Amino acid sequence: MSRPLPLALVQAPTRTFDEYAAEVRQLGQDRPHVRLVVHPELHLCERMEDAEPLDGPRDRALAQLAGDLGLWLAPGSVYERGDDGEIYNTAVVYSPEGRRVASYRKIFPWRPYEKTKPGDRFVVFDMAGYGRIGLSICYDAWFPESTRHLAWMGAELVLNFVQTPTVDRTQELVLARANAIVNQVFVASLNAAAPHGVGRSLLVDPEGNVRAEAAGAEATVLTDVVDLAAVETVRQYGTAGLNRPWAQWSPDEKPLELPLYSGVLDPARWVPEDRSL
Repeated sequence: MSRPLPLALVQAPTRTFDEYAAEVRQLGQDRPHVRLVVHPELHLCERMEDAEPLDGPRDRALAQLAGDLGLWLAPGSVYERGDDGEIYNTAVVYSPEGRRVASYRKIFPWRPYEKTKPGDRFVVFDMAGYGRIGLSICYDAWFPESTRHLAWMGAELVLNFVQTPTVDRTQELVLARANAIVNQVFVASLNAAAPHGVGRSLLVDPEGNVRAEAAGAEATVLTDVVDLAAVETVRQYGTAGLNRPWAQWSPDEKPLELPLYSGVLDPARWVPEDRSL
């Protein structure tokens, strides 16, 4: 059964909360069918000194905004001051009911430049009536284990919040398509606009086709309607009608040792079928 999700990927520079709120309200008026609005990494929090506890004033304001507008809001990531006193780069998501439904701490800060403490768990959340979404922040995309875990946890769309001002955006575009292909999921790689990023945001389908993209660093909004049921279709019939990587193993096959992880790849646990997370 089709599960269409109208979304907007807002490629923009860093904003104040008031600027962000005004932008989201206007977007809701201009594009009333959009249900999920996504912004880039650190969109509302440019300096580590602005870090707040996860449930601080910014969190309450974002939750109220989502509830007032009746929208799913993924306002990128913010600097979070944890209970341990450490600073994290944390992505947050709010529901149309005005609740924070997910938070994810960036597992792979860009060393040695980023000084935040790494997170320690992968995060997905459910959008009732649409599907399951996974959260990823910028450099996470360079580590295949990250998107693979999100896909294994049932994510059908991975939101990768980005703030890249450097020349390696070219490689990130390749990684977005590669992560979509090898995991058979939608991937949204949303970069900041100038002067905080070089833009070139894109949305990729489970077969690696680019559905929408920004040509440059200018502020822009990419809109699309993605049918998350396409993930099931691609996995059933194969990418290009051929490749079915999630069907590679039979549960009764011998586990494969993975020396890199001091562990194993167990065929009995390979298929991403647990939707109860």
